[in-house]
Amino acid sequence: MNSTPSGSTVQIQVRQRYSWNRANVPCTDATIATQGLIGDSSLLRCYTGNCALWVDDTTRTSCTDYSVDLVVSSGERLYIQTLNLNTARSVGYVSSAWFADLVVGGNSAWNLITRIDTTVRPDGFINTSPVATTLPVIYKAINVQHVHVVQMSDFDGTDILKCRWSTSTGNVNGYNECSGVCNGVPGAQLFQNNCTLVFTLTQANKYAAVALQIEDYYNSAATTPLSSVSLQFLFYGYTTPGGCSTSPKIIGARPNRGNYQIFHKILRKRNLSFSNDLACIGVDVGQNITEYVIAEVGCVGKTIQDFTTTTPVGMIKSTIQNPSTG
Repeated sequence: MNSTPSGSTVQIQVRQRYSWNRANVPCTDATIATQGLIGDSSLLRCYTGNCALWVDDTTRTSCTDYSVDLVVSSGERLYIQTLNLNTARSVGYVSSAWFADLVVGGNSAWNLITRIDTTVRPDGFINTSPVATTLPVIYKAINVQHVHVVQMSDFDGTDILKCRWSTSTGNVNGYNECSGVCNGVPGAQLFQNNCTLVFTLTQANKYAAVALQIEDYYNSAATTPLSSVSLQFLFYGYTTPGGCSTSPKIIGARPNRGNYQIFHKILRKRNLSFSNDLACIGVDVGQNITEYVIAEVGCVGKTIQDFTTTTPVGMIKSTIQNPSTG
């Protein structure tokens, strides 16, 4: 909350985001409108390092998104912790159970472990951890090699960002980071510097769990990360459907790449760094705003069935409209 704090403690903002099997953890438009809580009763706990001031907190989140087709409910929680300055600890959400339809780790326990370090950096600031964004479930055809890039960003503009596979032992957290879904995508290759996965799914109607740690380094010579953020999501394998081989695309007033170019110029002026395509829309505090996402279908007689989203608390989405053919 203050990158140059004085005294012996520092306030940090913790962001949790989880997605659930909607059959077990329901969410509706009404849940989102009332910021209803979803999740289970497990807590976010401190497991290693300096746990002196850490207060175990709920992992129940305000529901922000759901998908009927993907059978997913998602939610987010932001809150403040006060911790000792110049200390480090690893906190995590350790519970169970993953559902059965996983290529690796069906019905197993889960671990999500994150490293929080309040040590003053060599440049005199408190570190801000990296952020990585993903959809909870990403559909991929089986028996085809895929390349998937995980978006990473960091408001400490000079930091070096990397990602690695979560591991059960021998890591900076000193704790099992992935439990039943370590190596959850058999044969996958990971390029750490730009967080690119190359993989082939071989089982239809099965989910493959990706367990990663997103880490920031002070410079290219550093060997120990400043922080380590847990990111887990799913690939779903499907057989290639007939009738349309062209993917839909987002067009209209807010196409992704155009806004990314504007955003990138702003980031350069502020000495910030982001990777991949992003669109940034500035909104004044307290202002209501309405945005349209316009998608185009590449095949005759086909329509958009669902938009899978990951949104902040308080955003409301309409039903899908079809004002014109395609």
